[in-house]
Amino acid sequence: MRVLLAGATGLVGAQVLRQLLGDPRCTGVVAPTRRPLALGDMALPAGRLRNPVQDFAALPMDADWWQVDAAICALGSTMKQAGSREAFRQIDQGYPLAIAKAVQRNGCTVFALNSAMGARVDSRVFYNRVKGELERDLRALDFASLTLVRPGLIGGERSERRTGEHLASVVLGALAPVLPRAWRINPATHIASALVGAVLAPQPGVHVVGSAQLA
Repeated sequence: MRVLLAGATGLVGAQVLRQLLGDPRCTGVVAPTRRPLALGDMALPAGRLRNPVQDFAALPMDADWWQVDAAICALGSTMKQAGSREAFRQIDQGYPLAIAKAVQRNGCTVFALNSAMGARVDSRVFYNRVKGELERDLRALDFASLTLVRPGLIGGERSERRTGEHLASVVLGALAPVLPRAWRINPATHIASALVGAVLAPQPGVHVVGSAQLA
């Protein structure tokens, strides 16, 4: 499987990239990013990674690197990072949908999305509503295999500190033994494994992976 990964610089995306490159079922990864990937100590198999540096607002729809077998989208922002509702919707719904359409036009039949717990088109929470609308739009594309991974609070070390998320992780970590699995911290490595497994061993139809399965 040749896989396109969107969001490789994020907490979950970086783990997805590491797992894809270490899995013999994956013959190559295309990882478009806004800035060149900093791979650090990651051992890079020769010819396995292509890293087009792109502005996601002006993606080249005629590029040959859209020709993949499967795609994973781990793009995501926060309202604070995006700066406005419009910008957040563009990053968390507009870009992922454009990527899904581009790979599908080039023959891709397998897609996996890192969504969010509570994603619903009728949610009163704007964040969850946008995630739900994206899931709805992806379902309408009718991929042969579509997996929607819905984590709760994501565990792991981010490059930027999110104070509220950090405090929540401390509280949930302390309460983990008594919390239902659906409310426990979801490690980024677990989320990445669900996404990678979904595209390297795809199953027909639409599949939802909830936070309890990621704890």
